[in-house]
Amino acid sequence: MPPSTYVPALHTASRLHQQLSNYEIPEGMQVGTVPPEPDIFRLIDAAFWASLRREEIYTPRISMAYVKPEQTRYAIRFASPISLTPKDLTKIAAAVERSGIHLCVWPQGVNGELQVWGISRQLPPLCLLVEIILPGLLAVKVSPLQESGKFLNVAVLQGDDVKIIDPMASAAPHSTALLSSLLRLESQFATGSVVNVLLQLAVSMRAHGRGGMLLVVPSGNDDWKQSMLQPMTYLVTPPFSGLGDLMRKDTGTPSRSWENAMARAVDGLAGLTAVDGATAITADYDLLAFGAKVVRRPGSQTVNTVIVTEPVEGGQPLHMEPAELGGTRHLAAAQFVHDQKDSIALVASQEGRFTVFGWSPAEGMVHCHRIDVLLM
Repeated sequence: MPPSTYVPALHTASRLHQQLSNYEIPEGMQVGTVPPEPDIFRLIDAAFWASLRREEIYTPRISMAYVKPEQTRYAIRFASPISLTPKDLTKIAAAVERSGIHLCVWPQGVNGELQVWGISRQLPPLCLLVEIILPGLLAVKVSPLQESGKFLNVAVLQGDDVKIIDPMASAAPHSTALLSSLLRLESQFATGSVVNVLLQLAVSMRAHGRGGMLLVVPSGNDDWKQSMLQPMTYLVTPPFSGLGDLMRKDTGTPSRSWENAMARAVDGLAGLTAVDGATAITADYDLLAFGAKVVRRPGSQTVNTVIVTEPVEGGQPLHMEPAELGGTRHLAAAQFVHDQKDSIALVASQEGRFTVFGWSPAEGMVHCHRIDVLLM
């Protein structure tokens, strides 16, 4: 192991190597190479120092994938590899800042020094990559087993704060279907895609950066209106079924046109959550209202305490006041789920935090799952 410059990368490299080595690989599938600990360290270390630099006024936004030339097709190959120095990475950052474009890194020469050999959009399954999110904020991910899947976060590093995702969090008694979906490597259009639509909505809500609240309520039941300030300015009559109709057409083997239509419908619905207030949809994804104000249901008690968990190693459940979670959206979401126990609430903050609220019968209280580490 080389002398450390970014100390948190040392522990992270050791733990991630263990985790990646334990993945179950489907028989016959060609997957990415698990990097040795020193190479994981070098990737994280290089990304961290590059993230603190500027090219003119811009912060580098780089995704570096550990992949050899034979493992990816249609790659741009450099005649001379580029070093992992912060200066060289910052220079090339503008060429690869768009989503889905990766700098390809592999040991070069007799000394096995990590260098950038090219650029590619296509990666083998279970390929490790390190992505710069913001200055000093990195996400370590692996590519999905299927082309249409979501990259799976395995660690998030922000300065000296390291959060390693616990892959067993979905097996906990308080786990939700959405949390389990976010911890899977399967395609976002796999069986159980109803849950994965919420995943896509969560990612899109977080991406617009304005904050928002999405309420998912039972279909064919108007009890949720008792928790809304009346009259609702943007009540939708009849419910708009654009996203719901697409889901009802899901055959299990989606076409490219269906996927594109789904992406547009998800972004359109997530965009409504940017309006001040809550967006309400049914469990069948039909739009009921947006910009609605949540109020305490008549006869209900005010929520004073919630339980909060995060799917990271070493994380412990915390009992907190709803006000400690964030602003008025978090207070409103906790109250809504307390009063409408068969509903869930998804809340994105402007700072990038993302929380899922659900009622836990076992705990007899609102359970809040902080999942922003899974969505970066």
